Amino acid sequence: MADGDTAETSPPEGWPDSPYPILALNRMGSFEWDLAAGRFHMDARAHEIFDLRPEEFDGTPESLSPRVPVEEGTRLDEAVNRAIKEGDENYGAYFRVRRRDGSLHWTHTQGYIRRDENGHAHRVFGIVRDATQELRESEARLDQAVEDEARRRQTDVVQTLTAALSAARTVRDVFRVLGEAHQRTPLGVSLVVLGMVEGDRVVLVTEEPQDAVPGTRITRVDEPYPMSEVVRTLRPRYIESPREFAVGYPLLWEQLAHLHVTSAAYLPLIAEGKAVGAAGLLYSGRRGFTPQDRALLGALAGSLAQSLQRAMLYEQQMDLAQGLQQAMLPRTIPSVPGADIAVRYRSPAAGREIGGDWYDLIPLPGGRVGAVIGDVQGHDTHAAAVMGQLRIVLRAYATEGHTPGTVMARASVFLHELDTDRFATCLYAEVDPTSGVVKMVRAGHLDPILRGGDGACRRIPVEGGLPLGLSAEFGALTYPVTTFELSTHQTLVLCTDGLVELPGEDLSVGVQELMDYISRGPDDVRGLADALIERADRRAGDDDVALLLLRRRGPGGQRTGGQLRQQVVPGDPDALADTRHMIRAAVRAWGTAERADEIELAADELITNALMHTEGCATVTLRVLLGPRRLLRIEVEDTSSALPHRRDPGPVGMSGRGLMLVDLLADGWGVEARGGGKCVWCEFDMTSPDTRDGPGGG
Repeated sequence: MADGDTAETSPPEGWPDSPYPILALNRMGSFEWDLAAGRFHMDARAHEIFDLRPEEFDGTPESLSPRVPVEEGTRLDEAVNRAIKEGDENYGAYFRVRRRDGSLHWTHTQGYIRRDENGHAHRVFGIVRDATQELRESEARLDQAVEDEARRRQTDVVQTLTAALSAARTVRDVFRVLGEAHQRTPLGVSLVVLGMVEGDRVVLVTEEPQDAVPGTRITRVDEPYPMSEVVRTLRPRYIESPREFAVGYPLLWEQLAHLHVTSAAYLPLIAEGKAVGAAGLLYSGRRGFTPQDRALLGALAGSLAQSLQRAMLYEQQMDLAQGLQQAMLPRTIPSVPGADIAVRYRSPAAGREIGGDWYDLIPLPGGRVGAVIGDVQGHDTHAAAVMGQLRIVLRAYATEGHTPGTVMARASVFLHELDTDRFATCLYAEVDPTSGVVKMVRAGHLDPILRGGDGACRRIPVEGGLPLGLSAEFGALTYPVTTFELSTHQTLVLCTDGLVELPGEDLSVGVQELMDYISRGPDDVRGLADALIERADRRAGDDDVALLLLRRRGPGGQRTGGQLRQQVVPGDPDALADTRHMIRAAVRAWGTAERADEIELAADELITNALMHTEGCATVTLRVLLGPRRLLRIEVEDTSSALPHRRDPGPVGMSGRGLMLVDLLADGWGVEARGGGKCVWCEFDMTSPDTRDGPGGG
């Protein structure tokens, strides 16, 4: 042995060369255990008790393992660790030592724990003695003590499991608590099987591969399986030997033979007088169950039954909540030419609650689209019902052609007249993917976020009004419109506060963290939407989340031509002339010079009709619509709700010839309601003849 090794195994200063006389007279050995250094020193008598020669002991507790069986060492470690953890000054335990000849001798140890000024245990002094004769004289008392110790440990296990089961929400959670390795080990269970009763069937719940699960995945209650039997009879089934298993359940035993099962306990999980499931605990190496074992397993079955019933009710309520929420949201989102859209919804973390958040995408005339994000106050069925009604009326007002400010004001009045105590925040954007023009109004909601093509993010400050419902109550129905341009490859991010708010956190900090995350996210709107919802799941907020992303696509090989708008005032001949010049210049610039006369004439007729038959100004808009065909669209808006009709003017009449001329010149025309007025439009096909007619031409 090296010098260093000799120094390490040397006893501490002051350690006696021979046992203390009083200990020797009582056939006791002594030891000192330095917890910090991990050194363990014993006197000669202790070596005798452990039947260890000096050269077989290296001064560490591990060198005692050849003489202390694993199960005895585990129990002894538990006693020591429990005393240290609970602040006790001493501990005592009986354990068995396997002597050199293979015989087992009972031994008793008593340890005294010393702690430093901070209360941390750093040294243990103790004695050991051969307790074989003592236990021979009082074997019955010792057996009772051992049984009490085992029962206490099993009781602790059941209590620990019960506490863990109380936090289980779903059936899968119940199974995971029961099947976790660190829970199985104290029970001595080698395999756990959990079954749920569904009608006349028992369905196994497991995360292990199906071929590792004893029996079939689904069995009938009347089939010869132990789990079916306990569900049928409402009585537990204890199988105490492999032979009993093989005789009683031969079909199942064929699948269990390779698992070396020696005993099993199948427990009915009874709630409100009926079986809601069954649990199977399979053991390897254990035979038989004492009355105390059965009592403890019965208590465990009661806790499992309550947890399983609670989990089943939770999942039913969660399915109902999610189903109702999804029914209130749009079933489909329309495709928008020139834009990529992604929408997502995440229910509240509590699962059973129903959120009031919603999104919507509303097709509007002229290729425009209305994007809505909103949040009704509260998390219950009433909030969901209000949300559903509010979403529908807001969509109706938008499709009627009202301006964004009017849409929001009317929605606020509607919510106020519902006679509900709920209010709602909302953001409504009217987006023209062709021109990139966005008109947005805000009712107490978060500002939108704009992500550039390079990933940079910024908030769009939108001058807002009061939340919906409150603005009507306080007579503040004005919602200013903020107009900005959405460039190609830019993404508009609309979300509810569940994506940025957490209890105790500042909202501005949450918004900045969200923008940082968006800037690092995927370019694809669907991938970005998925990433944002995953982030919300990780944050585990209690609020629900609605999300709408709109990314404007690039024009590719087509020219959009942008958008032009001109207002024509009655009695101003220069305004009408300027409009004609604008139309002709735009048509030539957009590559449709061959139809310039037709387009100018049709536009002139629509403008003239608006000025002659209505009061007020006429607003003329030219835009190019992209899709299967490339169309030039002329829109003339006025403030009159009277709709024009095509009629035959007769051989000498003049009235009515304008719409006839538009019908002849244009490839299509129509009328749309626009809030308090209307819009008369016509379209001209700008697609090249080769593309329009196909490879064969006209």
